Amino acid sequence: MIDHTGIGVSSIDKCAPFYDAVLSSLGMRRTHELTQKGVVSAIGYGYDYPIFWIDVYHPHSQKNHTAFRAKSQEEVKNFYANGLKYGGIDNGAPGDRTGQSTETYYASFLIDPDGNNIEAVFSGEEIKSNCPPSVVRVEFDKF
Repeated sequence: MIDHTGIGVSSIDKCAPFYDAVLSSLGMRRTHELTQKGVVSAIGYGYDYPIFWIDVYHPHSQKNHTAFRAKSQEEVKNFYANGLKYGGIDNGAPGDRTGQSTETYYASFLIDPDGNNIEAVFSGEEIKSNCPPSVVRVEFDKF
């Protein structure tokens, strides 16, 4: 079981609006921000705690693939539309994908501002969340 994952980005200012938009479409939000000298250098997204991070510490533009679970086909569509609106590039419009890992596999794919392939997928299973409303901000010296 994976606890969390993440990717390096070239710029928090460039990539955060994109990830804020696409992940909020899936009910996720910023849960944590790490700062150095008051400047945000990493953002954790999730429901109850950070499960996906973007940061400036890891190499960026590594062409990673990350799939985010959606609660419905509508969330997959919103993820895709918001991603296009915030600088993403189409890499597969929302639709049914047969022959995948689950009987129901409705997904969309985008290329993020740094070239990573991200996906939203609805597999027909309900996801529950009780995400707290605030962001935890932590100042630190080293990653």
